Amino acid sequence: FCPFLVTAAVVGTLGGAVVAAPFVLGAAGFTAAGITAGSYAAGMMSAAAVANGGAVAAGSTMAVLQSLACMSSSAVCGVYGACVSR
Repeated sequence: FCPFLVTAAVVGTLGGAVVAAPFVLGAAGFTAAGITAGSYAAGMMSAAAVANGGAVAAGSTMAVLQSLACMSSSAVCGVYGACVSR
């Protein structure tokens, strides 16, 4: 058991997740500019709105994913010091 290797693996995994977030969210249709028409995210948003009487509830999975998409570029810039463009 080597604590250094475990720490390195955790940091590498978290760093990879931060870098991948904008790409994964963007591919699903969550972008900083909003939901992409016809995307998986648009279908989620429609279902969430229908289930909630016409609006997307604050704090819902849909709202959190959209917020993450808006913040993801800033998070990548802050953690790595250089922006990763989509």
